[in-house]
Amino acid sequence: MKERELLSLAVKAADDKKAEDIVALNMKGVSALADYFLICHGNSDKQVQAIAREMKEKANEQGFTVKRVEGFDEARWVLVDMGDVVAHVFHKEDRDYYNLERLWGDVPREDVAEELSR
Repeated sequence: MKERELLSLAVKAADDKKAEDIVALNMKGVSALADYFLICHGNSDKQVQAIAREMKEKANEQGFTVKRVEGFDEARWVLVDMGDVVAHVFHKEDRDYYNLERLWGDVPREDVAEELSR
């Protein structure tokens, strides 16, 4: 259940930096890339970067390997690839435009409220 632990860590890191509308999609059996996609957004470039940086730092602190971070400098759509969990940290307008939740609308969502209450 390491992937679930990593998801929890990423959700908490996003919440610590005040990410909004945190959604976790269960991609098991749907994507070969990851077991979970985590989607959230910030309201400024600096907040988007802070969320992505916090996820990376917390994952590294707990011994998880962050494979890559893409889009950090532009801070419009930052992808944090942690292996079993891939986080998509958007700027609000870009999240509305790309609407990954609609694209993956048939994928089950995980209850992130449970992660935040721990």
